[in-house]
Amino acid sequence: MSIAACSRGGESAALPAAHLYSADAASSAASAAEAAAQAAEAAVAAPPPSPGAFAMPSLAYEHEVDVALPVAQIPARLKQLQESCLKSSFGACTVLQVEQRGGEQPRGELSVRIVPAGVEPLIAEAGQGGQIESRTTHAEDLAQAVQDNDAQRQRLQAEQRRLQEFQQRRDLSVADMIALSEKLAAVETQLLATSQEAAQQRRRLDTQRVTLTFSAPTAERSRSDIGEALHDSGEIFAGSIAWVIRAVVGLAPFVLLGYALWRLIAWRRRRRRSA
Repeated sequence: MSIAACSRGGESAALPAAHLYSADAASSAASAAEAAAQAAEAAVAAPPPSPGAFAMPSLAYEHEVDVALPVAQIPARLKQLQESCLKSSFGACTVLQVEQRGGEQPRGELSVRIVPAGVEPLIAEAGQGGQIESRTTHAEDLAQAVQDNDAQRQRLQAEQRRLQEFQQRRDLSVADMIALSEKLAAVETQLLATSQEAAQQRRRLDTQRVTLTFSAPTAERSRSDIGEALHDSGEIFAGSIAWVIRAVVGLAPFVLLGYALWRLIAWRRRRRRSA
């Protein structure tokens, strides 16, 4: 780039050093600006995604199932379903979350992500020996999100290729190389983000999330409520007695004082009558 500034028939020898520096800086800036402009132009000119690229399913499904199961069977059923998922008994499956609660009203919950073909067999296994009380299926359309992400990826790839071509030029100054390297690093970071987003979208489309919640049947829960009430009755009775005792002890001084005043007033009235 400094060569171009000095190519006018040997006139460069007569130019002051400051003029040479200014010419070199201006040329470097122009080259960097040209690289950025052409990269942006290439990104804009990137071809749009082909219509056939989005012919694949674009709905991400999630299922929520409530299963009524005898309390004694809940822990074993959770373990059984985890093993079925880990062994891929119904197809590729990943355990996302397992939760189990004890106490008077035990409860268990299992969340997995499984291939579509394994959803129904997994739910059927969860309901064995129990009853499916409710089931909710939710679908989210990811078509537009997938298309936008793919278009962004193609634009970034075109810009990356153009910047890499400029990096191969021999007439770039150090400032140009630094500017191009920074721009290329930013583009690569954005490309990585789009790749991660695409992988997450693909995972949501290829598999479905299933959340299984286990609880005791209604009759068993009612018995549990009655048992809990009977269990708490002694504590409630003792608490009531304690409250009465506190009330009596707290009011006793006032009662005694009132009785004494009443006796005093009655005595004075009798004296007046006698007089």
